[in-house]
Amino acid sequence: MKLTFMGAGSTIFARNVIGDCMCCDELKNGTFALYDIDGSRLEESRVILESIRASKGHFGKIECYCGVEQRKNALAGADFVVNAIQVGGYEPSTVIDFEIPKKYGLQQTIGDTLGIGGIMRALRTIPVMDDFAKDMEEVCPDALFINYTNPMAILSGYMQRYTPIKTVGLCHSVQVCSESLLNEVGMQDRLEGRKELIAGINHMAWLLEIRDKNGVDLYPEIKTKIDARINDPECKNKVRLEYIKNFGYYCTESSEHNAEYNMFYIKSKYPELIEKYNIPIDEYPRRCIEQIEGWKKEYEQLRETGAKEHNRSHEYASYILESIVTGKPYQIGGNVLNTGHLISNLPENACVEVPCLVNGQGIHPCYVGELPVQCAAMNMTNINVQLLTIEAAVTRKKEHIYQAAMLDPHTGSELDIDTIKKMVDELIEAHGDYLPKYN
Repeated sequence: MKLTFMGAGSTIFARNVIGDCMCCDELKNGTFALYDIDGSRLEESRVILESIRASKGHFGKIECYCGVEQRKNALAGADFVVNAIQVGGYEPSTVIDFEIPKKYGLQQTIGDTLGIGGIMRALRTIPVMDDFAKDMEEVCPDALFINYTNPMAILSGYMQRYTPIKTVGLCHSVQVCSESLLNEVGMQDRLEGRKELIAGINHMAWLLEIRDKNGVDLYPEIKTKIDARINDPECKNKVRLEYIKNFGYYCTESSEHNAEYNMFYIKSKYPELIEKYNIPIDEYPRRCIEQIEGWKKEYEQLRETGAKEHNRSHEYASYILESIVTGKPYQIGGNVLNTGHLISNLPENACVEVPCLVNGQGIHPCYVGELPVQCAAMNMTNINVQLLTIEAAVTRKKEHIYQAAMLDPHTGSELDIDTIKKMVDELIEAHGDYLPKYN
């Protein structure tokens, strides 16, 4: 078994995914190929992973490949490819994505999935992933491509529609969705044995059903507790709890994310909403700075003391590999193309997040049927942007970038069309060679 990790300089994430594989008897003897364009970050990941490998009995092999010229060698013969790249990094690209919109009065929290930040991130990432797909077609055409990079639905949807590579997108938020809700409303005693159904789109998939171990529907009790939590000044999860009040269902991703996926909460005419809903404006740049500084300290400590004992995490990746290698069935929440209308009231060319069965034959998405109409409508406000961004990447027509930004619920509710176009033009110019040329 060979796993190639693209963007292995994402050390903490590479440590989790590959470290998880090293915890599994069926995977630990594999070859783990690390690929990145940053040699120093790649070396940091190698040091950490070699330390984990030593602690697990020196099974398997780690290989390193640095730079575009070594990319095909990294991919050659891979059975699985994990993608965790960030094109443009925190500097310059994330800074550009936040600072230029701010000049036009457009505030963001995370900017990696939707909104103008998500659009620009997708447009600079798709060409790189397209190059990955071309290389894979040549040197590992049967490999499964596991995408962890945001914007998840746009990037996975592009790979699924415009390349021959088998692709699934994975997000951490599905596994912890119902647990976060029950913890939020003080119903931890109902966690064990709970049953759930989650479906929708990445970062806005809906907890459609939540039942306890005896099959009792927990939503009626949950709804009696929401107002108390929303009225608590310390609560950081108010947007998602408001979703339950106004749309009937909880969603997968955090409130700081979902605050910018709609037209309701970040509004220049209603600045008081920021404080009311505890919305952390500019959260992602702050988080990047903290992570960069935190990793420097952690790496120095790890070099001195060695890697801590690694225990298998809840990340789906290693369990998917184990299931395909052994044939042992496993269920995930996966981002897949809506082929055959898995969700019947969303378009077939959308990338949706649905339950999927994994076994020795690969990944098998499950039919869900109709979402509640209001949930499908909320999803469509995001899908519109996703599909137009993919269209821009495929056609290289700037008009589709404009249209994606105009139809983005947050951007379109704050700025007029002429301002949106001016902002897009400035963003394109600022990103320079990170973006292809648009007509």
